[in-house]
Amino acid sequence: MSFFNSALGAMIGFSLGGPIGALIGGVIGSKFGSRSSNFRSRQSYTNNQKQQTAFFVALFACFAKLAKADGHVSKEEVKTIESYIKERFKFDQEQRLFAIKIFNQAKDDQTTYQDYAMQLASLLGPNKNALVMFYELLFELAMSDGVLDIKEEELLKNTTNIFGIDSNLFRDLKRKFSESGDDPYKVLGVEPSMPFDHIKKIYLKKRKEFHPDTLISKGLPDELIDRAREKFIEIQEAFKEIEKREK
Repeated sequence: MSFFNSALGAMIGFSLGGPIGALIGGVIGSKFGSRSSNFRSRQSYTNNQKQQTAFFVALFACFAKLAKADGHVSKEEVKTIESYIKERFKFDQEQRLFAIKIFNQAKDDQTTYQDYAMQLASLLGPNKNALVMFYELLFELAMSDGVLDIKEEELLKNTTNIFGIDSNLFRDLKRKFSESGDDPYKVLGVEPSMPFDHIKKIYLKKRKEFHPDTLISKGLPDELIDRAREKFIEIQEAFKEIEKREK
């Protein structure tokens, strides 16, 4: 996490408040909270750092709630979490320990999945694309064992409402993770019956929205830029495939 050190994390957590801030305080230690004004005088943080902190803490908290939604955390889910930490996010040792502590504490605390998701949505409200990527990561975790439990399904369906994103994304991702191969029309969120010119307009809009530079400027954490590039390439390749079929 490009933002992280204990003092700065505690200061940001104090400013965030709510369930996300409380979770940070519980993991880092209350001793920082009472001295946050001193940190503020010695350190400053950007709005992007604040959003990145909220993004990662909420991500691992929601991972924990989602993984335990069916009553237990499976080996596949643990492996997926470990893969995120080591390979996708490339956290260093201190960051790994922080992420694991967030996951373990959130797994057993009294705060609900919805509480964490709602605070994140309020903080990232204008940045819907960051929320979409957050949602895709949650879905990937839920499907890591090849089965979408009914309680996991309920949480994921409700999340589209909490985030204010397209409810069809649930259906499209479920199909993507359940079937072999990606349907290029589903990747773009279009229907084969649409006029090609209309499909192209949607493609150009998505291409701009999910361009890594656009997402960086809106506060997407550095550790997710590789995923943003992957999604950008998926969008481009889906359109190329559709273009071939339309010729």
